[in-house]
Amino acid sequence: MRILFVCHGNICRSPMAEFVLKALVKAKGIEDQYYIESAAVTTDELGNPIYPPAKRCLSQHGVSFDPAKRARQITRADYDLFDRIICMDASNMRLIRRIIPSDPDGKIHLLMSYAGSGRDVADPWYTGDFETAFQDILTGCEAMLNSF
Repeated sequence: MRILFVCHGNICRSPMAEFVLKALVKAKGIEDQYYIESAAVTTDELGNPIYPPAKRCLSQHGVSFDPAKRARQITRADYDLFDRIICMDASNMRLIRRIIPSDPDGKIHLLMSYAGSGRDVADPWYTGDFETAFQDILTGCEAMLNSF
């Protein structure tokens, strides 16, 4: 299963989701069955590392991450490369249509939809509340993993 997480800039929520899901599949011993990445729907943060408070939050929860991770933008080619493209919020779902105009294979989903909610993953960029974002991401990733 090839999964791509997407958020606005690829420095907070989507890389957190990338490394949370990598930790979950590793803990289950099924990491060889998954390829997991993250990307942005905008060019705002291209080339930038994971935002320091997001790194701190991952570390506080014992989730390892690649310090070399840099923000990249999703491309049309990613649609063919990934089985699932998981957005953090409704804005990401709207903006992704500029890059991937249609979803004939039903690959694009909101993360929290796997947890039975249509709501957005809390955005810590504006609130500074990385813990709430982490808990949303963990809940969504666990539910998504259980749905496969």
